[in-house]
Amino acid sequence: MATVAELINEGVSKLRSLSETAALDVELLLAQACDKNRTWLKTWPDADVSASQQQLFQSLLERRVSGEPIAYISGFQSFWTLDLKVTPATLIPRQETELIVESALALVGQEHNISVLDLGTGSGAIALAIASERPEWNIQACDSSREALQVAQDNRQTLNLNVDFKYSDWFSAFEDQHFQLIVSNPPYIESEDPHLGQGDLRFEPVSALVSGVDGLDDIRRIVADSKQHLIDDGLLMIEHGYNQGEAIRRIFNDQAFNHVETLKDLSDIERVTLGYR
Repeated sequence: MATVAELINEGVSKLRSLSETAALDVELLLAQACDKNRTWLKTWPDADVSASQQQLFQSLLERRVSGEPIAYISGFQSFWTLDLKVTPATLIPRQETELIVESALALVGQEHNISVLDLGTGSGAIALAIASERPEWNIQACDSSREALQVAQDNRQTLNLNVDFKYSDWFSAFEDQHFQLIVSNPPYIESEDPHLGQGDLRFEPVSALVSGVDGLDDIRRIVADSKQHLIDDGLLMIEHGYNQGEAIRRIFNDQAFNHVETLKDLSDIERVTLGYR
């Protein structure tokens, strides 16, 4: 029978060359197998791990060695202040996407009765994060994947937050509705991008990643169609790739948006472009 410390050392040795966060990955997997938290692992490094728990840990570790993201193995990902359920039907929420939440809250302010639409919601991360900070806002969110919507609805129920999730191909379910804020983290990767065959992207849904030859097909559509769904001075915010800021500012300007600008994330990378109707 192996101890906690022995299994951690064994796991790290297997993952060290494959993951920049090998120690953290192993601790998360062992904690999951033991049905404990990481604090318990650190407090009781000499504790024996049962045979069944070791077997489960080894199976989880092999999935990670094969490259499967921790979030899909555990079924959860932290985002903003929330722990969200994720599955291979959804993108894994990433820290850089928190920029769109932070900026939306700052730019729109604390007004009541704000109407918000989150396009391509996936796990519901953006909409639910905004709802957690502004429970009085009227927030709707949509996705064209019914499997992703089920995950988002499960998260809403678990977190007890007020978001109305709908099945929709972008604006198709919102024909006569207008919003003060529209946010989106749409597909924006080029169809031939070699990164699609690397890392976590290999496991994530292609439909939520790829958008035409230049990666901008869905963004062009969202920017053009949003003009019909924003109130006067309504705000549109779109997350995009590190090298797309200039092209997307041009798309916003071509559609006569005002005060167009691109915000940088914590890595000083252009990440979110916004404009006002």
